[in-house]
Amino acid sequence: MAQAPAEDRSVPEGFVPLAFGDNPFVDSVGPLLGHAAEGRDGRLVMGLRVERRHCSPSGFCHGGMLMSLADMLVVVGSNLQTGQDRFMSTVSLSADFLAPVPEGAWIEGRLEVLRATRNLVFSQGLFRVEGAPVLRVDGIAKPIGDASPAHSAKRYFG
Repeated sequence: MAQAPAEDRSVPEGFVPLAFGDNPFVDSVGPLLGHAAEGRDGRLVMGLRVERRHCSPSGFCHGGMLMSLADMLVVVGSNLQTGQDRFMSTVSLSADFLAPVPEGAWIEGRLEVLRATRNLVFSQGLFRVEGAPVLRVDGIAKPIGDASPAHSAKRYFG
């Protein structure tokens, strides 16, 4: 896979910064970008342009950053795809790191909800760079509290 120039800050068409409200952690690592490319079914596509601040000394995206991105895909994607409009808490998150992600690369993840019960949402996701898989994730999210506009698709996409 070719390395994108480190100064490339371009974002693919259709992606917008996701609005997380008062979230100092996401503010410090973002912006995290997304769009519902799968159309009306609510599936989230989340992306990030890897910057130097996201990288380990090796020049590749740090595993902790990739796990943070995966966590956000699982909880936000599970919420949007199930249409619950509720805060989602991570119960379990596992990942397989398939290939390094270089500085400057655009990484894009898609989530599939496998099963949703009243108390848990089971999902899997795949992140790609230039079409090549780089990170596979499995997650379980737990809906917390009542439905709220603060956790609706409109909130994330403005």
